[in-house]
Amino acid sequence: MKSAGIIRRVDELGRVVIPIDMRTQLGIEEKDSVEIYTDGSSIILEKHEKKCIFCGNTKKLTDFKDKIICDRCISSLSKKNNHK
Repeated sequence: MKSAGIIRRVDELGRVVIPIDMRTQLGIEEKDSVEIYTDGSSIILEKHEKKCIFCGNTKKLTDFKDKIICDRCISSLSKKNNHK
């Protein structure tokens, strides 16, 4: 992980401003969602992208019962059910 040399204060509501240069570089725009992870003592922010719950694919997605599934996994599940 590379340090950008930027220091920000956390405000009274726990907010931190992500510098515009970083947001631009990562394609994060106003109203985009970000995922927050921890890794040891580090906090990781990642632009949220819808992805298949089975394989992580981000293309050709379908929303099924509040779950995101890609066409490839839907096809695989369909084939598995047809072989029973």
